[in-house]
Order: sequence, then structure tokens, then C-alpha cells
Amino acid sequence: MAKATWNETTIAEGDDIELVEGNVYFAPGDVDSNLLAPSTKTTGCFWKGTAHYYDVVVDGEVNKDAAWYYPEPKSAAESIRGRIAFWRGVSVER
Repeated sequence: MAKATWNETTIAEGDDIELVEGNVYFAPGDVDSNLLAPSTKTTGCFWKGTAHYYDVVVDGEVNKDAAWYYPEPKSAAESIRGRIAFWRGVSVER
């Protein structure tokens, strides 16, 4: 079981995870989408493709661009399509 928390609030929790480069990618259904707000940020990875970001919002506090996902990954990263990973102070335990 993996769990992502920020500000003492569980953002994601589940067994259906993918591990890539030390990051835990959660299945979308295991993430509380009410705690995510769309971000305009994108970044590129030479083998995964273009990452899109979410802000994590808990009790009115915003953790800017603290979650990311690959909606259209390159074929080598197909296993993380649509899955969500966290950073920037979000604690992820597994």
C-alpha cells in the first residue's frame, strides 16, 4: 500500500502503483481529485514525453505544481499513462 500526504491530509492511497525512477505513480482512482487543481506547467522528458502538472490544495493552502502526470506518454512509458506522482513536500510512503 502506498500513501501520499501533505499538510496531514491523504491525497492518494492504494496498491495499484507503478515505480519509475524512484517515483510512485498512483492510479487516478486512488487520488482524491478534489485536492488537485489544474496547472498550466508542463515539462519534457526525453523518454517519457510531456508531463502536465496539478497544484495540490489542502484547506486553502496551495502546493504549486506538486503533482504531475503524463496524459500521452511515449511508448517506453506507457505504464504510467494518466497516473499521478507527487513531489515538493508531499510525503509518499510505500
